[in-house]
Amino acid sequence: MSQGKDFERRYRIMREIIETITLTLLMFLIIRFAAQNFRVDGMSMEPTLHNQEYILVNKAAYVFRAPLRGDVIVFEYPLAPQVDYVKRIIALPGDVISIVGEKVTVDGITLREPYINPSNPFNPYQPIYRQSVPSNAYFVMGDNRGNSSDSRQWGFVPRQNIIGQATFVYWPFDSGNFGLLPDASSVFASVHQ
Repeated sequence: MSQGKDFERRYRIMREIIETITLTLLMFLIIRFAAQNFRVDGMSMEPTLHNQEYILVNKAAYVFRAPLRGDVIVFEYPLAPQVDYVKRIIALPGDVISIVGEKVTVDGITLREPYINPSNPFNPYQPIYRQSVPSNAYFVMGDNRGNSSDSRQWGFVPRQNIIGQATFVYWPFDSGNFGLLPDASSVFASVHQ
């Protein structure tokens, strides 16, 4: 009788170990396919994101919805896909964008962008006049407009290059930037949807 109870106890322990390992692997796979960490390299997104910060990227964000104006995204750089960039979406497929000096206009609406770096707002690139964003492409810019390599320099980001939406700064704690990235959708509220 004690042999039967001993076998049953061992069986229960073994089953719990297998279930724990299986659930751990399943959680790891789900998290790995849905989220990714990313280290910010450079100052092109200041003051929103700072050099050497670590952010969490929601890779599943665009499975059920398209990217939106104002989203901060991580994507494969179109001219060197092995390099990842982080920028803000300014214009969507079909939008018409103009940039003259510091003035950014999307579909005839001049943007008032509170997220840009106030100490470096100038535009070092040539003006852009009424340029249409192609289908399945996005126009992106860094928040540090005077120090950002972005769509003004090298063109549009193809949809297939987007890895996901940057959603959360998790390191370092003391940067004054810890937590969820602020929602910038109100900046684009007047632009047709």
